[in-house]
Amino acid sequence: MTSEVQTAPIAVLGAAGRMGCAIIRILGQTPGARLTAAVEHTGNPRIGQDAGHVAAAETTGINITGTLPEPGVAAVWIDFSSPTATAATAVTAAARGAALVVGTTGVGVEGKRALSEAARHIPVVFAPNTSVGVSVLLKLVADAASLLGPDFDLEIVETHHRLKRDSPSGTALRLAEALAEATGRDLTRDARFERHGDVGPRTKAEIGIQTLRGGDVVGDHTVFFLGDGERIEITHRASSRDTFARGAVRAALWVRGRAPGLYDMRDVLGLPKT
Repeated sequence: MTSEVQTAPIAVLGAAGRMGCAIIRILGQTPGARLTAAVEHTGNPRIGQDAGHVAAAETTGINITGTLPEPGVAAVWIDFSSPTATAATAVTAAARGAALVVGTTGVGVEGKRALSEAARHIPVVFAPNTSVGVSVLLKLVADAASLLGPDFDLEIVETHHRLKRDSPSGTALRLAEALAEATGRDLTRDARFERHGDVGPRTKAEIGIQTLRGGDVVGDHTVFFLGDGERIEITHRASSRDTFARGAVRAALWVRGRAPGLYDMRDVLGLPKT
């Protein structure tokens, strides 16, 4: 088998964004991965430019375009574009037979529904955070919540750079889901996103999710387990977007050739979900 056959052709959607640029740089350093398409939204000023130049990397010979890849151009699409584009991207990927890795945060109900539908036909990895560390964090906080029991209050605080648009972060919401699953709570009822004024005493069931924005923070998440006379804090701090880019490329290499289905980073890493 030739190296050309073994190499995974990969498209990056959101190629001119900060995450897209990081992924393009990591692709150039990863054996078995090859950039074959780079996509941005129509009207982006980077369209027509070499994706490697935009990413401050070596020339790739792949110019950024404003249209999704045609069938056969890329076996896997890595999407870090916009949550408003997720539904259309999922539909098109399924129609064109491309596996999909979605790391976009802030995906709404319609987008999630489209990803689930696409997963009936293609393999989809949907992960609001593609770092290896956060994938392990999800397991750690679920285990801690289960072991500590109802006497410990659960709170999440996340911090990101001033330009991040969605709030709370997708990672914070996924952490809250992991806590809710581990403790049998209903996040639609028990999540508490804001406290202001006379809100009354804290209920035992609620899971607090608080947001900070400022500076150039890549991403910090802390889960607090607050008991009487003691507390536990579990924190993940990302200092470089390359952390997420490496995870996304790892997911792309893993998902190629998988059976149709909806996967997450725990599947990619072989981590237990309970």
